[in-house]
Amino acid sequence: MRKTRLYVTLGCCMFATAISAWAQGGRRPGLYEVTSSMTWQKSPLPPGMQAPPGSPFDGAPKTTQVCVTQEQIDKYGGPNPAPQRGNCTVSNLQMKPDGMTAGMACTGQMVGNGTVNSTWSASGTGTTNVHFTGTMQMGPRSTPIEWTLQANSVFKGADCGSVKPVTAQ
Repeated sequence: MRKTRLYVTLGCCMFATAISAWAQGGRRPGLYEVTSSMTWQKSPLPPGMQAPPGSPFDGAPKTTQVCVTQEQIDKYGGPNPAPQRGNCTVSNLQMKPDGMTAGMACTGQMVGNGTVNSTWSASGTGTTNVHFTGTMQMGPRSTPIEWTLQANSVFKGADCGSVKPVTAQ
């Protein structure tokens, strides 16, 4: 059961990172470096339990490389917004010259809704904020959760090297 909770949480983080990269840097194809911090307003961890370092619950900044293809930009404005794990969808996408807003809804082990707000510049930098509220299935009961993700990205170049584009499963 712990692995399932961890995979759902990691899926949320991967989804948020994909969303962050999705709305970046004037939407140029190539490699982006995304640094994100997740803050839990309502954590699924039991009260008093300390998150181990490196876990999605520790709140420490995480930096990852994300590859965005021209095909993804043409179809979605960036990486496919479907998450790597979990049953989440993006809706009400509103594109602007310097940003985007969208809603997201998740079903399955994590149920809830969120908002995505991103801005980007022609120089290749971007900022994304995601806020989500809902519940997470914890064994036989549902536990309320609420989190906010703040991410900053920088366009690194047109060549992704060994970094593969994010794909939906």
